Amino acid sequence: MLATNVPSHDELLDRVTQLVPQLRKNAAWSDEHRSLPDESIDALAEAGVFRMRTPRRYGGYESDTRTLVDVAAELGRADGSLSWVASVYWIPTWMTGLFPDHVQDEVFAEPDVRICGTLSPSAMAAPAPGGIVVNGRWGFISGARHSGWQEIVAVLITPDQEPMPVMALVPMSDLQVVDDWQTSGLRGTGSVSTIAQDVFVPQDRVLPLPAVLQGQSASQRNADSPMYRAPLLPVASASSVGTLLGLARAAREAFLERLPERKITYTDYQSQAEAPLTHLQVADATMRLDEAEFHAHRLAALVDGKCANGSSWTIEERCRARADMGAVVARAKESVDILSTASGGSSIYDGVPIQRIQRDVHAAHLHALMHPDTNAELYGRVLCGQEPNTLYV
Repeated sequence: MLATNVPSHDELLDRVTQLVPQLRKNAAWSDEHRSLPDESIDALAEAGVFRMRTPRRYGGYESDTRTLVDVAAELGRADGSLSWVASVYWIPTWMTGLFPDHVQDEVFAEPDVRICGTLSPSAMAAPAPGGIVVNGRWGFISGARHSGWQEIVAVLITPDQEPMPVMALVPMSDLQVVDDWQTSGLRGTGSVSTIAQDVFVPQDRVLPLPAVLQGQSASQRNADSPMYRAPLLPVASASSVGTLLGLARAAREAFLERLPERKITYTDYQSQAEAPLTHLQVADATMRLDEAEFHAHRLAALVDGKCANGSSWTIEERCRARADMGAVVARAKESVDILSTASGGSSIYDGVPIQRIQRDVHAAHLHALMHPDTNAELYGRVLCGQEPNTLYV
């Protein structure tokens, strides 16, 4: 089913912007119930959000990463958890396009299929006739409850070779889902754990992880697609940062909405809006948000530019992609923290959105691949002439 009418950046953004009021109403429910409502998932499917990184021959859009950033930012204005899950789906969906074409035919046979996943090799695999057998557990599997497939990573142990991390595609029906998502932030993502017990995976649904990280593909039909001319980590970085932008924008909106009715208790300011301190806080938060937007769009421009012209990636560029992601996370968190501090004691009530926004930003900030310090150290290491100390570049 070739997509003949692929929506533009502005068309997709407009679709999502129109959904913001509806999705925002569901955010508190998601936070309370630790999962996304079917209504929100259905709305994103109808808007085409889950097709943005699907190959066009399956009805997908093959959207560029600038579009991913801007769409995720709009979703983040409404609900950080919903935006996070949409962003997570984009990454394994793109990764599925690296598998042999007949495997893609199977996975993408379902319209708007949702694929969750991980890059953590927290399971073990053993060779078996025609494939591998996997046992293990993966945590932080965002969107698992609404997924049809999971992209897993396991360490393959064979008698005559060094241990090899592999990536595989597994139907969710083959896995156990454990509801252990009791967290302080991003609660609505429902990022539960999944377990494999003696799960057989056919060999054609298995790829060596080092090859995937280098952007090597087993697909022939995607070979000429610009979307697949980038390594995994820059793609994943650009896919992730829009949520943080959206959360920071939501914090500013929430603060300014409450501002006209607030004073500063135990002072003679009858209006918080009149206080010079407030002026400094809002300006500082806005400038940090502007910096986050700069790094997000520079990252997307790097990925999209190199995908368009097919030029090779240097190690420095790959590490800068992660550094830009970390900078977005850092500046967005700083912006939200300033506005949260300025919101006063009344903001701790559940009905005030900024407390949920701050919890979500803090949770994202702690993610292993998004942490600003980890990413800045890696970039600085390479700038100082050292080799990367990780495969994840």
